[in-house]
Amino acid sequence: MSKSLNSEIKFNVQLDENRVPESLTWTAEDGGVNQEETKAIMLSIWDNNSKETLRIDLWTKDMPVDEMKQFFHQTLVAMADTYQRATNDEKMADTMRDFCDYFAEKLELKG
Repeated sequence: MSKSLNSEIKFNVQLDENRVPESLTWTAEDGGVNQEETKAIMLSIWDNNSKETLRIDLWTKDMPVDEMKQFFHQTLVAMADTYQRATNDEKMADTMRDFCDYFAEKLELKG
């Protein structure tokens, strides 16, 4: 019988008096990350019971809008790559990447 392993990822959210994130840090010891500061987190969780996606979207009040646009673009590109790996559906992944190119063009993210 194989030994079960655990890996933990932690997020720490410091809030202001209005419960708006002032700072975000994360730790993933297996990945060599310890209390690294970040400006935004997007986390999707599949709820198998309700068959729906639950989300946690957080960003600090000092997250620059231009960086948020870049963050969204890179997240969309990563989702297309993950979709292809998970489903082997290259055609739809390429369609998603076409949208990512359109998104970047409209936001003038690519030169």
